[in-house]
Amino acid sequence: MSSTAALALPSFADAVARYEPVIGLETHVELGTVSKMFCGCATAFGAEPNAQVCPVCLGLPGSLPVVNEAAVRYAVMIGLALHCDIASWCRFARKNYFYPDMPKNFQISQYDEPLCTNGWLDVEVDGEVHRVGITRVHMEEDTGKSLHVGGATGRIHGATHSLVDYNRAGIPLVEIVTEPDVRSPEVARAYVDELRELIRALGVSDVRMEQGSLRCDANVSLRRRPAAGEPEAPFGTRTETKNLNSLRSVERAVRYEITRQAALLDDGERIIQETRHFDEASGRTSAGRSKEEATDYRYFPEPDLTPLALSTEFVDELRAGLPELPAARRARLIAEHGYTARDLTDLRNAGVLDLVEETVAAGATPPAARKWWLNELARQASDAGVPAAELAISPADVARITVLVAGGELTDALARKVIDGVLAGEGTPDEVVAGRGLAVVADDGALTAAVDAAIAGAPDIAEKVRGGKLNAVGPLVGAVMKAMKGQADAATVRGLLLERLGAS
Repeated sequence: MSSTAALALPSFADAVARYEPVIGLETHVELGTVSKMFCGCATAFGAEPNAQVCPVCLGLPGSLPVVNEAAVRYAVMIGLALHCDIASWCRFARKNYFYPDMPKNFQISQYDEPLCTNGWLDVEVDGEVHRVGITRVHMEEDTGKSLHVGGATGRIHGATHSLVDYNRAGIPLVEIVTEPDVRSPEVARAYVDELRELIRALGVSDVRMEQGSLRCDANVSLRRRPAAGEPEAPFGTRTETKNLNSLRSVERAVRYEITRQAALLDDGERIIQETRHFDEASGRTSAGRSKEEATDYRYFPEPDLTPLALSTEFVDELRAGLPELPAARRARLIAEHGYTARDLTDLRNAGVLDLVEETVAAGATPPAARKWWLNELARQASDAGVPAAELAISPADVARITVLVAGGELTDALARKVIDGVLAGEGTPDEVVAGRGLAVVADDGALTAAVDAAIAGAPDIAEKVRGGKLNAVGPLVGAVMKAMKGQADAATVRGLLLERLGAS
C-alpha cells in the first residue's frame, strides 16, 4: 500500500473535476443542562479533574441511571428546529466498546429507535441554497477525556503516560447525523456554522467548539464523475475524520481528504474505511483505527432504562415555545433594518448581532448601531480579550451616544472618548460628557477666533481658497479642529472658514 506522503496530491480543482465528493457530517453537541444525562453530577466546564463524578457516571456496580428530563426537552427542541419527526416512543441502547475514558465499557446511546428523524437544514453558500437532509438526532452520554503526557503531539503515540478525567463522562449529548448530501468543503463548513447558530439560538448549548461542546466528524468518500450518458456511480468507501473543533478545520480537513483519496484512486489503490485525525499544523489527516460497523458495537436495549413515551402535548408545547431561528431572523433584519447578508455575517462573526439589535431597540438607527458595535466596540472587546457582550457598556448607552452624535452634540472623535469613559466606569454617556467636558463647542465666538487664527497661520492656503480652490480648505479645517481639541463639528468649521474667506 502506498503511503499518501509518497503520492503526488492533485490540486483540489483537478480532484473535484474527476471525482465527486460525497460528504456526510456527524455533529456532537453537549447540552447545557445543569446536571449530567443519567445522574445529578454537575456539568460545569473547567473543574478540577475527577471532581464531578459519582457511582452512576463512573459505572460502579449497583448504580442505576435516571434520564435527565431537561436533556430530553433540549433534544426535542433541536429536532423540531431541524424539521424532524419526533418519535412518540423511543428507547436507549448500550453501545459496547472499550476506551480508557469510558468508565462503564459501554455508552448509553440510541440505536434503531432514535428520538428525531427525517429532518433538514438549509444553508447558503455564494447565494445558492443547499438543503442538507438530517437522518437522525439521537441522545447519548459523553465520554471522559484522556490526556496523553510526554509526547510532542498530545496523542498516545510517543507519550510516556496517560491521565483520564471523568468529569465529562455522562454529560448529555445529541448526535446530529446528516444524509450524504454535502458535495463541497464550503457547504460542509456552512452547515456546521448554521447548525451552531441554530443551536445557540435555541439556548440549549453554548456550542463552543474550542471547549469541545460542539465537535464534528466528517465522512468523506469519492466517486468518479460519469461520462455523458453513463449512470451515476455508487458511493465510494468513506473515511471519518474525527473531532474537528473549528469551522476552519472542518473545511480544511474535508478539502485534504478529497485530494488524498483522489491521489490514492489515481494510483490504483483502494480507500480503507477508517477513522482519521486532522493535524492543524500540517493541514493533513492521519490514520486512526479501522472503522467499525454498527454490528461491531453489539447494540442491545438498555435494561436499566424504561423507553421514552412523549405525548403530543409535550412536543406541541416545545414547538410553540421555539424562539426565532437564525434564517427567519436574518430575513427580518434585512427587511426591517436594511442590512445586507454580508452585514449580518460581519456582525455575527464579531459577536455583536444581538447587541446591535438591542441598541436599535433602545433608540439608535440601524446603520449607527452597526457602525459603533462593528468597529469601535468590537475593537475594544478584542483589545480587552473579552466578548463584546462583556464590555462595561450597555446597548442603551451606545444608543444614547448615537443620538448625541446625530444631534450634533458629539463628533465621532468625541464619541470615542465618551465610550472610553463609560468603559472606565465614569458613569452614563451624559455623565461622561459633563465630567470630561466633551460636548461640541457651540460658542460662535470661540469658533470664530479659532478660524481667524487658522487663516492667519496659513495665508498661502487661505489665498488658494479665496481663488476658488475650495478643496484646499482641508488643512485649515484640521487646524481649527486641533485648536478646538476636537470639540467642534467639522462641517460647521468648514462652512465658517469658507464664509470668512468669501468663498462660500
